[in-house]
Amino acid sequence: MLDTRPLLLKTDFPAINRDVLETLQVNLGYKCNLSCTHCHVNAGPARIEQMDKNTVDLVLEFIRKHAVKALDLTGGAPELNPHFKYLVKEARSTGIKVIDRCNLTILGEPGFEDMSAFLAEQGVTITASLPCYSEHNVEKQRGKGVYWESIAALKTLNALGYGSDSDKELNLVFNPDGLNLPPAQKELEENYKKELLVQHDIVFNQLFTITNMPISRFGGMLLAKGLYHEYMTILRESYREENLATVMCRNLLSIDYQGDVYDCDFNQMLKMPLLSEGKRKTHLVDLIERDITNNPIVIGEHCFGCTAGQGSSCGGALEN
Repeated sequence: MLDTRPLLLKTDFPAINRDVLETLQVNLGYKCNLSCTHCHVNAGPARIEQMDKNTVDLVLEFIRKHAVKALDLTGGAPELNPHFKYLVKEARSTGIKVIDRCNLTILGEPGFEDMSAFLAEQGVTITASLPCYSEHNVEKQRGKGVYWESIAALKTLNALGYGSDSDKELNLVFNPDGLNLPPAQKELEENYKKELLVQHDIVFNQLFTITNMPISRFGGMLLAKGLYHEYMTILRESYREENLATVMCRNLLSIDYQGDVYDCDFNQMLKMPLLSEGKRKTHLVDLIERDITNNPIVIGEHCFGCTAGQGSSCGGALEN
């Protein structure tokens, strides 16, 4: 796979600093039952990297010592980590909000038949990838059969109260295809809600639109097709200074499966670790007793993806 990393390191993106930490985003491993074309993690069934129990316990120690509002679990498919349920239970016992970034299809895999009920019982917020409400577009990005498996999972979650009960939040994620920036989030959310209700009697809470980052699998595709510079031109020309104030890296820390720390998960994939006390790499254990408010954020050309147009983050568009 072609690598965009060398092209992203040198940048004139504005310098920014961290604000108060609110979200700890933890990548539990790169193993996944899918291999989506837009995946910036390059996750797939052949990946073997998984967070071990000692690092999971370190995550729990961190959230108990810091006033973190949310624990955001991602992957790969985070549910494939053998310590997933343990982490969720222990974290929820502290009262923290837990978010599961779920690909939906994992909920129907053999051995995971009880996962939906477990998530509902724990009151976990589910943020699920569904790049379109049409079968053709979903399967173009995510693979044959994925659309109907996703619809089946959403129906199961709805039956458990997700999308309707106040303590069972269900959000969907849209990724555009090709070189396009996401359309206006509010209008697209209205279309999603209408189409999924009419076609499948499915309800959900919010839709998050996320810009595709020019890294990993998507970045390699851009280079292979000679579209990298065209896409970067789109991102740079769509830059909006007002989005700088709310980019997710100001309030989020990204932790990889080994416990190493990054300003965001895009930096994690680019191996651009958090700057801390002059160290080349920072581990979560180094931050147990530290406050990193005002720490400089490591930036690159890919940062233009978060500030383009309506802005982009793991929580969708930056403008409301």
